Amino acid sequence: MGPLFSLRENYYPGDIGFGSGFKPTDAKDFANLQTKELQNGRLAMLAAAGMCAQEQINGVGILENLGISL
Repeated sequence: MGPLFSLRENYYPGDIGFGSGFKPTDAKDFANLQTKELQNGRLAMLAAAGMCAQEQINGVGILENLGISL
């Protein structure tokens, strides 16, 4: 796939170099932060799936269910 889609040698999942002031220096704290991020992402996916299911069941758009009209 070429160099655009290949991983760098120093790449570590979850450590993209953003927000270096927030990144814990301790490995245990970093693993704990990774777990929290995974759990928040999973919760967000569940919420999105719930909104999609609600739209399929009642036939009303997601924004309309929230009272937002475009």
